[in-house]
Amino acid sequence: MQEKKIKGRKRHILVDTLGFLIAATVHAASIQDRVGARHVMRKTKMKYAELVKLWADGGYAGTLIAWAKETWNIDLEIVKRSDTAKGFIMLPKRWIVERTLAWLTRCRRLARDYERLTKTAETMIYLGMTRLMLTRIARCYV
Repeated sequence: MQEKKIKGRKRHILVDTLGFLIAATVHAASIQDRVGARHVMRKTKMKYAELVKLWADGGYAGTLIAWAKETWNIDLEIVKRSDTAKGFIMLPKRWIVERTLAWLTRCRRLARDYERLTKTAETMIYLGMTRLMLTRIARCYV
């Protein structure tokens, strides 16, 4: 899970190990990351009951880990950067979400916040990922 900050809004996405979108949530920036993560998990667990392990960054640490285990029986692992590390360090699993966010920001409507409603902003994330996936499928069959 990862959030992408746009002025006044936060985007939380959940992706698979290839970086393809599973679920997304957009909400006001005043809501904490851990609360936004609960919305994404709720959406995902309803569709994918077999989901048992998630990786997240340090912003999702705290009570969310216990909540995920108790409520959904999901093992939430926090990927943290070492305290002694200096400069750029590629963290395992974290780069997958960062790469997906980079793919999504190639879409003009996702690079800036043009939408008034959070539901519309969320739909644009799904449309952007659909476009990306269709382009990749089309390349395979050309």
